[in-house]
Amino acid sequence: MALGWTSSNPLVLHGRHFGRTVFALCNYPALLTAGILRLEELQDSSIENYPADVRREHRVFMDLIDSYPGLLDRLTMGEDEDVIHVGELLGKGASGARGDDTKTLKSAVLEWLVPRGQVVIPPLSRNIKSDRGFNHEVTGALLCPAGLDWSDVATKLALKSGETAVRGDQWPMFLYAGYEYDPEDPWRGLLRGEILVFGFKHVFTSPSSVDKEPKATRSGNAYLHGMKSVTKGSLAYVATQVRFALSSSSVFSRTDTVTDSENFYHSILDILEDPDESEEVVDLMMWWTRRIFPNSSSSQRDISKNSALSKIREKRAALQARANINTT
Repeated sequence: MALGWTSSNPLVLHGRHFGRTVFALCNYPALLTAGILRLEELQDSSIENYPADVRREHRVFMDLIDSYPGLLDRLTMGEDEDVIHVGELLGKGASGARGDDTKTLKSAVLEWLVPRGQVVIPPLSRNIKSDRGFNHEVTGALLCPAGLDWSDVATKLALKSGETAVRGDQWPMFLYAGYEYDPEDPWRGLLRGEILVFGFKHVFTSPSSVDKEPKATRSGNAYLHGMKSVTKGSLAYVATQVRFALSSSSVFSRTDTVTDSENFYHSILDILEDPDESEEVVDLMMWWTRRIFPNSSSSQRDISKNSALSKIREKRAALQARANINTT
């Protein structure tokens, strides 16, 4: 199969968007190989019989197959090395996009730490990250795990020294609206922090849109890929990228036990995909779509009063009500 490695290759481009919006941290050749084998196994069994991590992996595999027309035929009719090569191209796209976003957010995040017109004291370097994380008052407060008190001297010193290790599933304060956490209502404001909104606009609707009214610019990643709503994967992705940008770590790595980025990413996806949390999640995703894509049909639920559409709906409802009366 003559497939090039150029960044304009359709599979590379698809990998960039898929990694940002559906699932960022995976080995694509392994995902495809295991997915194809599992399709054969599922002819005689149900996916519900598999462990939770395998079920998620299979959902990602099916999302990938469904999002790229002809991909399944290409994989099942080709040789094993073709499957690996397709996976490598998708992975090249996903890792390339992640690297690009990590690089640009590194400096961009510094503009969002304090209100416009104010300065960060002491100043932070745009290129060197060693003074970020718990080594700085501002980034430390944003990264402080919800439930811990950053203003407490002992807590601050323990976080700075590493004596208190922070796991990925200990969510930082910047995830919360107003950077306020209510232990009695931990869902309140979760994943609605202002810095998250800035980060999302930076990645998906172009860096220049951060301070403007929300709209997908023609150069933005959302516009280029026809994205009209915020996905759970994109929210987890941006949260992971912003968290890393605030940290003192210099190189993004899935296996980095200091930032524990992979565990953090999965913990966000876990809560967003949990059926028991669906009511809060539906409300959260609608909030995000209205913030980022206000002109999208998926963000507009209310019909304007006295509009032609509202009159049509009213007339239809009256006719159906009359019909119901006549049939009873």
